[in-house]
Amino acid sequence: MPLYELSSDLIAEIPTVTYASLGLREREDVQRVLREHIDVISPDTLILAEEFGEWIDSRRRIDLLGLNRDGSLVVIELKRTEDGGHMELQALRYAAMVSTLTFEQAVDAHQKFRESRGLLPASAEIIIREFLDIADGPVAFSNKVRIILASANFSKEITSTVLWLNAQGLDVVCVKMRPHSFQGRVLLDIEQVIPLPETAAFQIAIREKLVAQEALATSGRDLTRYRLQTSQGETFANLPKRRLIYKIVAEAIKLGVKPIEILDAVPWRQANMFISAPGRLSGVALMATASGRSAARYFCDDAELFHVDDHTYSMSKQWGLRTEDAVKKILDILPTNHGLQYESEV
Repeated sequence: MPLYELSSDLIAEIPTVTYASLGLREREDVQRVLREHIDVISPDTLILAEEFGEWIDSRRRIDLLGLNRDGSLVVIELKRTEDGGHMELQALRYAAMVSTLTFEQAVDAHQKFRESRGLLPASAEIIIREFLDIADGPVAFSNKVRIILASANFSKEITSTVLWLNAQGLDVVCVKMRPHSFQGRVLLDIEQVIPLPETAAFQIAIREKLVAQEALATSGRDLTRYRLQTSQGETFANLPKRRLIYKIVAEAIKLGVKPIEILDAVPWRQANMFISAPGRLSGVALMATASGRSAARYFCDDAELFHVDDHTYSMSKQWGLRTEDAVKKILDILPTNHGLQYESEV
């Protein structure tokens, strides 16, 4: 669909132009800008590398290699052409090549990417771990590789191929990026055409349900529930691990233990156990200060926040194999006769 300018007495079409006619180059212009604003075509994505080609045939390079918060790698291919060329076949080859990428290789690639752009020194491993909200332990990427194709347009050949690939369980997204010239400016009309946004959520939900069912059947996920009793005689039953440690941290803070003391007790979670900001804030206001952090991963309802020394704290919901270790470490720093008792429920 074309873009139109609406005025008081007419609707005028804003002409579609080509990247070539605007003097825009694929890598130096379009790719460079998208690299800095990747959320417009791939939300919740961290760019790991640009022109990635860490394999034997170094002539083949991925325009942008990303990582989604769900742990899946993202192959992003860009084309200035009006029909997308044969980019879907090229992207499939790249997806196959990076499907075996390890966490250590991703860290190395991201470190080189940051150095090549002259970014401030920082640990690529810490950046990736914070992005995934995995403070410690091994990191394994999803077996699925997402493919995002971005072009001014797509031929029927490409769209038919992508629809078929998605029906086979692949995750391929087509995004149109049509340039328009308007009063000396370049407007970019960005539209996801496959899958249609109206059906994407449903398709993703079905796919995630199947993945979750397979993971639950094969991973031996720990579904232990706990019972907690406080010194005031309150009893909380059927607590999953994340809720157990939240309740214990809440009791610790009631007993006068500072968040910094809790972090010292569980040093492996110092990077992302809490989000904090000065002042007495609401959950919404606190999360607004934490760019790139998902509210779904934190106890950030107003009633769940901690207010200590004129600061507001929200605690992470992401707890793994060392949750009980953390619980024991926190109990060890509580005042004598704290009265907290917990046990697993059969």
